[in-house]
Amino acid sequence: MTIEKVKALLAENGLLDRLYEFEASTATVELAAGQLGVSPDQIAKTLSFYLGDGAVLVVAAGQRRIDNRKFKDQFGVKARMLSPEDTERLTGNAAGGVCPFLVPPEAQVWLDVSLRDHDTVYPAAGSAHSGIALSPAELEALAKPAGWCDVCKPLEVSP
Repeated sequence: MTIEKVKALLAENGLLDRLYEFEASTATVELAAGQLGVSPDQIAKTLSFYLGDGAVLVVAAGQRRIDNRKFKDQFGVKARMLSPEDTERLTGNAAGGVCPFLVPPEAQVWLDVSLRDHDTVYPAAGSAHSGIALSPAELEALAKPAGWCDVCKPLEVSP
């Protein structure tokens, strides 16, 4: 997918003014948070896993980690990240810029409940140099997920 398709979708929904594009990379949670000037947990990272012949994309708050037991209970398979080649093939995006909307039919999108801890989250917008400010409800409307899930560990807070 290109960022141009994302821009068209955002324009259709009156959200284009919330798109951020950078010269520097936003391919990791830390890089994206630094570029956007937000908490790392506000980055809506899209984690891509194998699911049969397709993929399951779990969009989660940036500092959360997958709980393997919860993942297997939810999806019936062990959590196994897509290879970079399969990420592009199955999601339409290169690793580091996986956008949770406008995905091919072989990719199921699920939103993790950890996103609800924030009023605004920032998923990638189709490139490793972008982000968009959305409420969890707006993200849900754009992503048209299969549903909400709870497959992450609680946020670890330093003492």
